[in-house]
Amino acid sequence: MASHLDSEAKHRTHERNSASQAGQEPQPVHSTVTAKASKNEATEDVPMHSSSANISATDRGHRHTIRLKLRDMNQLFNSMDPSPFIEKDLDDDAEEFIVSWAQEFPSDAPIKLRIYLEQWPAEDPKELITEAIHNHFGHRAKISDLEFRRLLKQGRTSLFIGLLFLAVCLFLSKMLLSRAAGTWAAVAQESLTIAGWVAMWRPMQIYLYDWWPLRRRRQTFVKLSHMPVEVLQKDKT
Repeated sequence: MASHLDSEAKHRTHERNSASQAGQEPQPVHSTVTAKASKNEATEDVPMHSSSANISATDRGHRHTIRLKLRDMNQLFNSMDPSPFIEKDLDDDAEEFIVSWAQEFPSDAPIKLRIYLEQWPAEDPKELITEAIHNHFGHRAKISDLEFRRLLKQGRTSLFIGLLFLAVCLFLSKMLLSRAAGTWAAVAQESLTIAGWVAMWRPMQIYLYDWWPLRRRRQTFVKLSHMPVEVLQKDKT
């Protein structure tokens, strides 16, 4: 084997010398292979620990794209839902993944869903899957809208009760205990004042913090109910 390597090295040296005498530049022995990545198409794989789907997403490029890689179309939907196909609920893991990525993107940014299927059904599933996904998130948007209205109604009721209780506490504190003297009277007066303002905690929480996550979630569902959906066979991509 060593003699073979020596003969090969002598052969290459002879070729270099011949090329130099002929006035040509010798060819390099080794070649470098480089991997060129597209500048406008960067992919970020997001592993999802689920037995039903292998899912990844991309967040760069002209349009924000969420990619789902599935074995077959049944993995996208809840297998326990007896509804017709276009009215089936999505799988919980798939829905959570899509919604969480949609909320990471800017609220006014367009979103596209791209689904890769390893097992392509006999009939073209593109129209059925698109309609089913749009129906699912449209239904979620209606539920979120009902929850939002219910929360505001609860906020109005809580605000009325809180203001009424606060008024009663302040009345008792000022009118009945203002003339009383002693430590216990002072403690009772301060306790009524604190209790009255504590009663305002729930309406303040609703109107300051609780309403806007529901509002944003509803807007996300509305956007997902109109997003473009692409269904591709994995072998052809």
